[in-house]
Amino acid sequence: MIRDPARLERLLADTRRFVRERAIPNEDRVEQEDRIPDDLVTDMRRLGTYGWSIPEQYGGAGLTTEELALAFMELSQASVAFRVHGATNAGIGSEAIIQDGTEEQKRRWLPRLASGEVLGCLALTEPEAGSDATSLQATAVRDGDHYILNGTKRYITLAPMADLFQVFARSDPANKGAGGVSAFLVERGTPGLATSGSTPKMGQEGAPIGEVHLKDCRVPAAAVIGGEPGRGFKTVMKVLNKQRINLAALCTGPAIRMLDEAVGYARERRQFGKPIGEFQLVQAMLAESRIEIEAARALILETARKRDRGEDVTMDVSMCKYYATEMCGRVADRVVQVFGGQGYVKGRGIERFYRDVRAFRIYEGTSQIHLLNIAKHLLR
Repeated sequence: MIRDPARLERLLADTRRFVRERAIPNEDRVEQEDRIPDDLVTDMRRLGTYGWSIPEQYGGAGLTTEELALAFMELSQASVAFRVHGATNAGIGSEAIIQDGTEEQKRRWLPRLASGEVLGCLALTEPEAGSDATSLQATAVRDGDHYILNGTKRYITLAPMADLFQVFARSDPANKGAGGVSAFLVERGTPGLATSGSTPKMGQEGAPIGEVHLKDCRVPAAAVIGGEPGRGFKTVMKVLNKQRINLAALCTGPAIRMLDEAVGYARERRQFGKPIGEFQLVQAMLAESRIEIEAARALILETARKRDRGEDVTMDVSMCKYYATEMCGRVADRVVQVFGGQGYVKGRGIERFYRDVRAFRIYEGTSQIHLLNIAKHLLR
């Protein structure tokens, strides 16, 4: 659903300009400093990336699912760190509030999330609860008009720097399933909430992950997202149903960028007296990459349109997430091969993308979990 094609094209053009003129020239700087410099954060705030998916009445752009996918494909052609910092608020950083928040929660938080004044994060994963999200060990015990939260969250994107945490914890110990989970909004600075530093990882420098520690963290009952306990698991599934389309689009941008780099290199790099792009086996790797990118793009946009029409896309989003993330990994591998030694050493940025995109097949549902989800829907 594209509401105003001219307006959308202006946004996409502005995003391309930011990626080309500001983000790409600073990729090495971001990796070295392991942070997005303040001047680039200001640029992304001006571009509006933080509020792309937040409704217009709360200060965002209110992009439809299809519009957001197209915008993410453009933004993610720069280092992954830019989209993590500048667009998490346009995905899992705000979606729980958009989907199920009370009007008061929306008025309080969405404008600040849309502007980038506040960074949000989704605190779901735990040391013993990853793919099986219903096995949460974090607890939320009712104490009058408050809840006392205890537990540890792990691998939480932006945890070391986030301002607002959407925390999922078991509020009904008698209910070991999804119905016993509630979602809470917890501000940084709340007594009992602490975060680790940035967890060292394979790639995605500038996009920190870390742990969230809750020890007798006391929050008001009004912090329950939607004001009703026991709905947390349903809320996070709504978030992920949309975010998996977003992530599929965010995997397609890096693949587009890597292929563009490979095509340029195949034209300039000479062996045996001619450009390597004239060798058929190199041509095959480039052609296979383009085919897979276009297949992913078509699947993502059709799924986004179905969601915008109000159709059930539970199986479709798993197909998108699985195919796009696996596709991106295959493209990255081929592009390293096209570059040869230049793809393995630092300097051209190819090895950075190769490391960065590996996480796509793990977070927000591993490839294997999505295959199981697709199969379950087929067999019903």
